[in-house]
Amino acid sequence: MKKHSFFHLSLITMTLMTTAAVMTGCTKEGDGSPVIGRNNIQIQDGHFTPEALWAMGRIGSFAVSPDGQKIAYDVAYYSVGQNASHRVIYVMNADGSGQKLLTSTADSESSPAWIKDGSRIAFMSNSGGSTQIWEMDVDGGSRRQLSFAAKSVQGFLFAPDESQVLMVMGVENPLVKVTQYEDLPKATGRIATDMMYRHWDSWVDELPHPFVAPFDGSRISDITLDILENQGYESPMLPFGGIEQLCWSRDSRGIAYTCRKKTGLEYARSTDSDIYLYDIHDGSTVNLCKKDGDADRNLGYDINPQYSPDGRYIAWQSMERDGYESDRNRLYVMDLETGVKKSVSEAFDSNVESFIWSTDGTEIYFIGPWMGKQSIFKLDLEGNLTTINDEVCDYNAIAWSGDRLIAARQSMTNATELYSLDIRRNMAERITHENDHIFSQLDDVRVEERWIETTDGQQMLTWVIYPPKFDPAKKYPALLYCEGGPQSIISQFWSFRWNFRIMASQGYIVVAPNRHGLPGFGSEWNEEISGDYGGKCMDDVLKAIDEVSKEPYIDSDRLGCVGASFGGYSVYWLAGHHDKRFKAFIAHDGIFNLQQQSVETEEFWFTNWDLGGAYWEQNDKTAHSFATSPHLFIEKWDTPILCIHGEKDYRILSSQAISAFNSAVMRGVPAELLLFPDENHWVLQPQNGILWQRTFFGWLDRWLK
Repeated sequence: MKKHSFFHLSLITMTLMTTAAVMTGCTKEGDGSPVIGRNNIQIQDGHFTPEALWAMGRIGSFAVSPDGQKIAYDVAYYSVGQNASHRVIYVMNADGSGQKLLTSTADSESSPAWIKDGSRIAFMSNSGGSTQIWEMDVDGGSRRQLSFAAKSVQGFLFAPDESQVLMVMGVENPLVKVTQYEDLPKATGRIATDMMYRHWDSWVDELPHPFVAPFDGSRISDITLDILENQGYESPMLPFGGIEQLCWSRDSRGIAYTCRKKTGLEYARSTDSDIYLYDIHDGSTVNLCKKDGDADRNLGYDINPQYSPDGRYIAWQSMERDGYESDRNRLYVMDLETGVKKSVSEAFDSNVESFIWSTDGTEIYFIGPWMGKQSIFKLDLEGNLTTINDEVCDYNAIAWSGDRLIAARQSMTNATELYSLDIRRNMAERITHENDHIFSQLDDVRVEERWIETTDGQQMLTWVIYPPKFDPAKKYPALLYCEGGPQSIISQFWSFRWNFRIMASQGYIVVAPNRHGLPGFGSEWNEEISGDYGGKCMDDVLKAIDEVSKEPYIDSDRLGCVGASFGGYSVYWLAGHHDKRFKAFIAHDGIFNLQQQSVETEEFWFTNWDLGGAYWEQNDKTAHSFATSPHLFIEKWDTPILCIHGEKDYRILSSQAISAFNSAVMRGVPAELLLFPDENHWVLQPQNGILWQRTFFGWLDRWLK
């Protein structure tokens, strides 16, 4: 779930309007169609539409040059008409001046990295249908392909001395058989011999493995070393792990990598990954987490290793308990000279989400959720904590540029941009302006921080987002937003689907409570949801909408409730427990039947931890958990509901939405079902995204306006 409709024929079959955009800075493909570039969309009357949302550029990865003077970064652009995306690379000075587009081919190009003392930029390009490593000058010229691997490269890291390159590529999964008989070449069936035969949205036909190849400065050798050769494990780990799960030692001799060395049912039940150190010279491997028989610590996820600048220390993110993917994410540091390792983040009662070492190696800067924001903090090696900033925003990535931090930052009102942070004066300056041409045309919305007392006497942060040109003398419909995860903070995030600004721009007041079971408010608050899906967290969301609805400008007869993943479960549960508060529901990729979920998901550690086990296991936790399954309360459903699901969602299967929809129809409840055959737990394709938004607001407008 973390990590993530009644069949209304007229909406499903309608002709989709393409974005009224002018493509700029583009070349032409072979068929004469434009390469997708920045969209100069014209907004009418300041109204934020789905088309405007999908016209925005999306800033991705960025890298600072070794001298701290320049920044290379990539941006994705989408075309609704072509139903496709295209990623390009820019470079600019560290103060934001001198921005230049470096790539303008028909190929998507991404993941810039500085090499050769900052004189060249390495990147990935999908030229010819295979993704390989290329390089170019700082001005985009003298492009040259560096790798010619037989398979696409999924990520790369040059060794510090640049004599070798680490590349992630796929190898065959021995547990999934795709082709068995030569005389049946068109057979599509797969045979699985154990669990984890599919993950997130695809069959696991291949496993990502780290390969090492020599680099002579002009070409990456075709002779590669698989450091997991003949091992049926993954590194980085599926489904979301990337190159951040691996790193080179400072002497270019070793590779630290993340791996969960389990397969099948054991893999499906466990989150116990470790950090391994592989020696390039002798091929030896050491488990840093279980070193010297230390088998009773670091039993959950251990991921994302990083060496200190002098190579003496290595740090990584670590969870204590096996099977609990929302356990507190601590920061561990090991002294490689003494072998001593310890958590240095005990003073921070929340999660370390990402981190970097200070340039002198004496401190670590990290991003973590706290009080409804993703903020930047600092730790020394003794565990002393300092807050670097506490702005109303989310920081998502940081890197050094001299004595300043370059950071990706977003909020509920603005998409991601890059900022330069003077950490001594706690000042942030925006250095990219990717979507100013769109935001300058939009009416502003207001985001309010409100604290509401819960039924158990605690204080709950609730974000309230108001429509443009809000008039307190008027009456507005309101939406209760139910968060997924179930343990994912409602911070100042910007979403291209669950976007609070666009909801408010359609005339709705949005109420988004950080209920029990969300991080950023202490470990106790975060953990008060496992085994209690229908308890305090549901009391909280109802208390939030009840309190905010007391305001004279909210029409309590026009309340809606929406959510995805666990938020979708929340909608299905509230449909049987809301005492006629709401006039419309929307559930996306939600759980309708918990018994069903306990045996049809792929990562079984999730249901084992949160529900207590499979539906036939008899214990107090399962008895309480399964009693809160929404399908048991279908006789109380009386409110129109829209059920949305992706049929490639293997975390929560589309059978959940189909069951909910069919049950509502049989109960005589107005309902719609929107199924996406080619989408997963999210909606990623432009035209599907527009369809999602139109169906979403069409349903709400039908019942609340």
